[in-house]
Amino acid sequence: MILLDTDILIDLALDRQPHASAAARLLDSIEQGAEKACMAWHTVSNFYYLVAPTQGRENVKKFIVELTRFVDVASTDAGAVRYAASLAMADFEDALQVAAARSAGARRIGTRNTKDYARSPIPAVLPETALGFIAAR
Repeated sequence: MILLDTDILIDLALDRQPHASAAARLLDSIEQGAEKACMAWHTVSNFYYLVAPTQGRENVKKFIVELTRFVDVASTDAGAVRYAASLAMADFEDALQVAAARSAGARRIGTRNTKDYARSPIPAVLPETALGFIAAR
């Protein structure tokens, strides 16, 4: 199981090059069943508010609904928030991603922002690296 950080989804939805290609390959692989994936609950709202101004509200809602056909939303609770607050990470939002990954049983976090996850107890990997792990199985 891999948790998808918000940046991966934004890269794909906004076709942010050169990152969109790797994001698309990773999501295609997940959709085809090569790996289970999840996203944090707060990723849904962050993604919506960052992408809707350029892609339109209804289009973004459709994208999210389609995504949830093959990407789960990690269940979290107050304990997960407390866990995130206990992590020695500079960015609290990234710590929330880690807490969501932990709650879902994810072994990796897929992100373009690996440096901010340096102190994460769950390894963060680039989309290309995640694809390598999937192919190696």
